[in-house]
Amino acid sequence: MDNAKRNALTEAAKNIRLGILKGTHSAGSGHPGGSLSIADILAYLYIEEMNIRPEDPKWEDRDRFVLSKGHTAPAYYATLAERGFFPKEELATLRKIDSRLQGHPDMKNIPGVDMTTGSLGLGISAACGMALAGKVAGKSYRVYTAVGDGESEEGQVWEAAMFAAHYKLSNLCVILDWNGLQIDGPVAEVMNPTPHDEKFRAFGWHVITIDGHDFDQIEAAFAEARSVTDKPTAIIAKTVKGKGVSFMENQVGWHGKAPNAEQYEAAVAELNA
Repeated sequence: MDNAKRNALTEAAKNIRLGILKGTHSAGSGHPGGSLSIADILAYLYIEEMNIRPEDPKWEDRDRFVLSKGHTAPAYYATLAERGFFPKEELATLRKIDSRLQGHPDMKNIPGVDMTTGSLGLGISAACGMALAGKVAGKSYRVYTAVGDGESEEGQVWEAAMFAAHYKLSNLCVILDWNGLQIDGPVAEVMNPTPHDEKFRAFGWHVITIDGHDFDQIEAAFAEARSVTDKPTAIIAKTVKGKGVSFMENQVGWHGKAPNAEQYEAAVAELNA
């Protein structure tokens, strides 16, 4: 990857992180930790990877994205705003009573949201349906879905994995955000779902493991996923919960807690530095 592209992606990811902080601080609630961990993946997807038209969000041949870990909506909204689906100023309305940007994504009211999510495990199943529909209709679009590592404790995730492999959904790419922490503590201690790579392979998937904050590895992984024509692909992205804000990194308490005014200013200053 050349420096110009890397710099542009780094700037976009920084802006997404700033949007996450802006939204959660303004709301006084939300989920910053897992939003920050997925910011680099979302930046690459929406800036480089996906075939989309912000001016025509319902374009029939667009690539689809499903945020299966729907509670990290602050990252999703900040990404959509960065890509031009709606004004960045709207991020400050997160979770407000009259806002369309609620705690979980709503496909009926938010431009660019392809699926309403929030109940863990359901998003990957919806993505399977979209991918199968594309196959049946002879469409060339691809479907991407982000799944949480804590979410992968849900049985429905593995039912969806079995379904996708059975129907050879090569147009489906799952990104598993492996930050190691969930609301109750370390994922491995709450209900250990690892090894994710071996499990996805056992279900018949092509598996790629990457550093989810390295744009070169992210780019190579998506290129490899596109080259697979006989099975779905799972990208296991090792990430840091709270990435980019030092006092939030790897701290389980920031799973679902908003920064106060002092913390918000410190986080913004760190990101801008």
